[in-house]
Amino acid sequence: MINRLPDPDFWRNKKVLVTGHSGFKGGWLTIWLDKLEAIVSGISLEAQTRPNLFTEANISEICESKFVDITNLEVLKNEIHNIQPEIIIHMAAQSLVRKSYEEPINTFNVNVLGSLNILEAVRECSSVKTVVMVTTDKVYQNNEDGRSYKEDDPLGGHDPYSASKAASEIVIESYRKSFFSKENISISSARAGNVIGGGDWSDDRLIPDAVKSWKANKTLEIRSPHSVRPWQHVLEPLNGYLILAEDTFYNSKLAGAYNFGPSKNDETTVKDLIEQAQVAYEKGEIEYLESKSPLHEANLLSLNAEKATSNLNFYPRWRLEETIHKTISWYKNFALGHHPISLCLLDIENFETTNG
Repeated sequence: MINRLPDPDFWRNKKVLVTGHSGFKGGWLTIWLDKLEAIVSGISLEAQTRPNLFTEANISEICESKFVDITNLEVLKNEIHNIQPEIIIHMAAQSLVRKSYEEPINTFNVNVLGSLNILEAVRECSSVKTVVMVTTDKVYQNNEDGRSYKEDDPLGGHDPYSASKAASEIVIESYRKSFFSKENISISSARAGNVIGGGDWSDDRLIPDAVKSWKANKTLEIRSPHSVRPWQHVLEPLNGYLILAEDTFYNSKLAGAYNFGPSKNDETTVKDLIEQAQVAYEKGEIEYLESKSPLHEANLLSLNAEKATSNLNFYPRWRLEETIHKTISWYKNFALGHHPISLCLLDIENFETTNG
């Protein structure tokens, strides 16, 4: 088994644009790219939570950072033209399911129009060779029938977030076929499972909610303990995005949609995940509630990542137990005063030296 990692020789001095670099996944990706000695630029809105990884880790010091609304096409075009990136990894999004019910128009604007604007800007920027458009595992028409969804399964989406990401996949495919198929520009989409890791302080996410509650000696309330998700450490899909960008940079025939998820054995329930996190945290109470929310959320979601394995030699590196341990350790060490960027770099180094 070839357990791949990004090639430092490839990334050294590559001009890379990360959209959404002020977010949780975008922050981790920017730190990793800087470690790989890429020339990193970031475009995003200002960080939405307090605290946040972008500010705490001083990410603006390791990249050229601009706060830009990606729904503003002309401003976005100008910024991308000024940066002249070779590779774009588009992660800027409204990524919360429950928030999408509260702000459906904003969710569709950011996730669909924003993706459209990125692709339109790429048409006018000759420096770009590869684009990885990050969507989600929730783009599939989920019948909750126990199957692991493959890239050619029907797209759908009940909630506004899922639907907006499925719609952006259609936009991506249209642009790939209509404008980029003969231009030797690779356009891919990446669909990843539920990620956890240190430095996420988003609202309405399982581990951040747990850490906030337990740190304050409050009981964590769980509304859907039996929901099953493809949990993985944030570094797993980021590894996939980077090797996808590498391989499609020179071979546009590999471009397309890719799932990045854990092994089937690491798909587990909310209850199992949070109880393992409770053990790792060494304190904290949990109360399981009967969900009375009228908002629909899928109970079962599973991904098939065989295409990434076959085409890219992508394999998960950390099992769920290690993922949970690394995540909780990050938050505990942060609370003890360790610098966030040092904690991220330590996890990246451990990830890189793990034998798969």
